[in-house]
Amino acid sequence: MSADLDSLLRDAAEAGDQDDWEHAFQLLLAGLESFPDQPALLCALGVAASNLGADGAAYEYFRRCVEQQPEDPAVLATAGRGLAALDDPDAERVLRLAAISAPDSAPARLAYGAFLAREGMTDAALRELEAARAIGGEQAVQARQELAIALLLASRPAEALPLLQDSGGEPWIDKIRALVLLESGEPTEAAELLHGLSEAEPADVELQLLATLACAAEGWEDAAWGAFARAELAAAEEDRPLLLEVEERLDAGGEAARELLVNELGPSLLREWLVEAR
Repeated sequence: MSADLDSLLRDAAEAGDQDDWEHAFQLLLAGLESFPDQPALLCALGVAASNLGADGAAYEYFRRCVEQQPEDPAVLATAGRGLAALDDPDAERVLRLAAISAPDSAPARLAYGAFLAREGMTDAALRELEAARAIGGEQAVQARQELAIALLLASRPAEALPLLQDSGGEPWIDKIRALVLLESGEPTEAAELLHGLSEAEPADVELQLLATLACAAEGWEDAAWGAFARAELAAAEEDRPLLLEVEERLDAGGEAARELLVNELGPSLLREWLVEAR
């Protein structure tokens, strides 16, 4: 890789780290004229486009990247994840190639394992994720989290729960842990966790409604109505039917709130979050 390209990718990565994906995309796009077939640049463009919500453009860049037959396992893993997120059947081949070509690369093994878990190939997924965890380094925490997700997708919550104990600073892990605690018969601990998370993330409507129901089920009426008020403030029009249903359960009492939380909303959101995680 040339020094100019390396500098360009570094500048774009720094912009992305600051969540300025528009600037990152424009930097990379300007470099495309000089490096039209460079896999790392095409892959980076795919990442930037994806973060801007331009899924069509992201898909084209990831496809163009793969067509250049890159050998760098980091590029393969990133492009493979991008293709998997966009339901391209070629994603498995790309991610497998990354893992096979770099068995000592934690990111490559992690990306392949996470993909396999979401495809229901639990045993193979656990092998890849355990390998990524054993390699250690910066990916160790993420590998542990993905191991937990793989176990949850395989309906093995008792094994997953200890792996979720340390969120590594990721609130979405705590949200998943709260719902697993709920399913594991620990409603009070789940409610405490959801209540704290809801205060920290007032714009997350789903989280506010989970906290509303969990607190109501525990008899914490002030906390329940507080979370519901935050949900009303943050809600979009499409959220209104669910808000109405939650309000009806609040009025009906703690047992009605528990029933909606445990039998419907909690399991539905847990499955959705597990599949969409990362």
